Amino acid sequence: MLRHNERTEVKRNMNKDKALGFLIFLACAVIAILYTMGLFLPYFEGFRFWVVAIPVLVGFVAILGIGAWIGWTMATTPPPKPIEEMASEEEEVKEKASDDKKKNED
Repeated sequence: MLRHNERTEVKRNMNKDKALGFLIFLACAVIAILYTMGLFLPYFEGFRFWVVAIPVLVGFVAILGIGAWIGWTMATTPPPKPIEEMASEEEEVKEKASDDKKKNED
């Protein structure tokens, strides 16, 4: 059970989390509005290419980064033990436990 001080600390952290969540929401909403304006309003005509190209580049690089991370993880992770080896180890542990139990009974 939480004590009074711990409960107030949890509430304080929740308020910080909610404030941070609201700031993230606000930033995303403003960026979405600016992006839409840059894409469709005529006085941003020179920037239309970049308004499309930059998010596409960022998304493409992010997807490639995730793919590279998955590949690196697969390449550097040692292979798992074969199932037969795991089963034989499990049997050995059970046999040892039963042998120890028999010795303790004697």
